[in-house]
Amino acid sequence: MLYYLFEYLEQQFQFPGASLFGFVTFRAALAMILSLLISTIYGKRIIRFLQKQQMGETIRDLGLEGQSEKAGTPTMGGIIIILATLIPVLLIAKLENIYIILLIVTTVWMGVIGFIDDYLKKFKQDKEGLKGRFKVLGQVGLGIIVGATLFFHNDVTIKEKISAEQQQEIIAEDSNVSPAKLFNGEEKSTKTTIPFVKGNEFDYADLITWISPSLKKYAWIVFILATIFIITAVSNGANLTDGIDGLAAGTSAIIVLTLGIFAFVSGHIVFSEYLNIMYIPRIEEITIYIAAFVGALIGFLWYNTFPAQVFMGDTGSLTIGGIIAVIAIAVRKEWLIPVLCGIFLAENLSVVMQVSWFKYTRKKYGEGRRIFKMSPLHHHYQKSGYHESKIVTRFWIVGILLAILSIVTLKIR
Repeated sequence: MLYYLFEYLEQQFQFPGASLFGFVTFRAALAMILSLLISTIYGKRIIRFLQKQQMGETIRDLGLEGQSEKAGTPTMGGIIIILATLIPVLLIAKLENIYIILLIVTTVWMGVIGFIDDYLKKFKQDKEGLKGRFKVLGQVGLGIIVGATLFFHNDVTIKEKISAEQQQEIIAEDSNVSPAKLFNGEEKSTKTTIPFVKGNEFDYADLITWISPSLKKYAWIVFILATIFIITAVSNGANLTDGIDGLAAGTSAIIVLTLGIFAFVSGHIVFSEYLNIMYIPRIEEITIYIAAFVGALIGFLWYNTFPAQVFMGDTGSLTIGGIIAVIAIAVRKEWLIPVLCGIFLAENLSVVMQVSWFKYTRKKYGEGRRIFKMSPLHHHYQKSGYHESKIVTRFWIVGILLAILSIVTLKIR
């Protein structure tokens, strides 16, 4: 809203400073500052409100050190993250941008699913909360919306660089050629990028066109199915990671900040040309959302680091995972998720391995055996005697290393 106001003031009155709102970097910085202020200043008030509503977490006895002290800590703190993200975005971003619209829909959609889950756990005294099949159904629904929008919407396009021969000809004629002339026109495409591979583009249509080129018209089905899988996997991974103070929020901030770098360079034609990556028109606006989201996560950590004054609950964790997945798909870096979201992947795999091995050994030997002392993975380290602050800090360090490795893929192929 402020963007449109200052755009009008600039066009009509050349109002001093109004032109700053035309720069993505300025608006991103402003969005982060606003989200930090909202999450830290008003976060305390939301925590008090949750306490008055008796939204304290019910802690299951898992035999973990310091677990009993957490009983009664307010949950549903994901509301802080959601509000601190959406308010700056609504004020500062271009609201007609399709990527911004998709992220707002994702935030509200996943936030509602998580809120219902937390509500049922607390007020309906249902320990399981929202049934797993309904969560998955909600994730599938979001996947269909996001996948269909990204495939069919006219504003979702890419620009690819022209051939090396054509580039040489153009540069020979004009050594100061504009980077824009080194790209083809906008086109609809199901292409994405694969890390660490030379010629790192992959087209989802290739998964079926090898059977027959005529099947390309059905590529939208493949793309939507892939989108559903990614959103479901990442949102559940974030949900499993939310088990000890500050782990999910800190890890997610690192991941989202890295995706922000990808979004900025992919939406900037000069950087796209220099890094030899596909240029995605209009994707730079997503940087505003990412900045607000990072600010909200960091602000939430003010109250969520050990000892936590509030838990994010499924309201926060499912929302965080959904947002990360949609950003990754939008900037066409979803195949980088196993590296960038390595913490989420490890947490997911630890649960899958633990459950599968337990069932297998119980069937074969008559008694279930475990690979880890407890799953998800962070609980294994708690059982091993590590303090949760040390676990969180070390997971953050691993997350930073994975983020650096992900950024390096821009040039190493």
